[in-house]
Amino acid sequence: MPFCKQGQTLMGEENQTSVTEFVFLGLSQDPHIQVLLFFLFLIIYLLTLLGNLLMVVLIHMDSRLHTPMYFFLRNLSFADLCFSTTTVPQVLVHFLVRRKTISFAGCSMQIIVLLLTGCTECALLAVMSYDRYVAVCKPLHYSTIMTHWACVRLAVGSWASGAFVSLVDTTFTLCLPYRGNNIINHFFCEPPALLKLASADTYSTEMAIFAMGVVILLAPVSLILVSYWNIICTVIQMHSGEGRLKVFSTCGSHLMVVVLFYGSAIFAYMRPNSKLMNERDKMISVFYSAVTPMLNPIIYSLRNKDVKGAFRRVTAK
Repeated sequence: MPFCKQGQTLMGEENQTSVTEFVFLGLSQDPHIQVLLFFLFLIIYLLTLLGNLLMVVLIHMDSRLHTPMYFFLRNLSFADLCFSTTTVPQVLVHFLVRRKTISFAGCSMQIIVLLLTGCTECALLAVMSYDRYVAVCKPLHYSTIMTHWACVRLAVGSWASGAFVSLVDTTFTLCLPYRGNNIINHFFCEPPALLKLASADTYSTEMAIFAMGVVILLAPVSLILVSYWNIICTVIQMHSGEGRLKVFSTCGSHLMVVVLFYGSAIFAYMRPNSKLMNERDKMISVFYSAVTPMLNPIIYSLRNKDVKGAFRRVTAK
């Protein structure tokens, strides 16, 4: 791995003890609130597992869902499963214990997987908006543009971009020295929270994370907005009122997920790093780490009549 070893000497701090574990303050210190949060997060996680696993299984088993749109949705559901599983089970355990700790190695792995799956999701959402743009605005060319190999390349590119951003952000974050203070005012490991504990200047790391944010957050969200703008312009010209209503309803729900996911991620990763993590920062992290993986299968798929039909066919076998 191209990460710096924790404990290497930087900034003349040879005599200080390197951090081997981190302690989370969590979402609340009140035991009663922690119990309520435990059940809330448990429900969210179970819905996330059920919805995304159902999508993966249905798309795999029903040949009628073997289309480009559902191919990307299956990738999105798998990314959501990994993304949520990286943080939520640990958060559930920490609601039930007094001392909420994670080893340095465990924290490192959490950051790697979180960034890999989260950044892949950013790219996939942009790819899915492009797929809808071609389907609505260029329907006669859809089958020649969105071929099987084109879809495979777009999916592989999404995962590769997620891996690249994860590699860069994780390397810069973990190469910093962490000595002395090991208390994270957060409920899981991610670069913005970890940088606040660094024992050296974090400017270059913040700039690297910001640059990667432009690549994986601002660029995809710009593509999404342009795609949906063109979709809306095309739909307005439709003669069918029912068709316009259906597309507007679909676009509205998709844009809601985009605003929720990208908005919270941009707020967390693309603003000047403060030395203090406040409660608002933690609440915003809840949206992209727990809420959107639950909402994605509901908004993108489970309301769809094709998916409902596939569910009936699979359960009737």
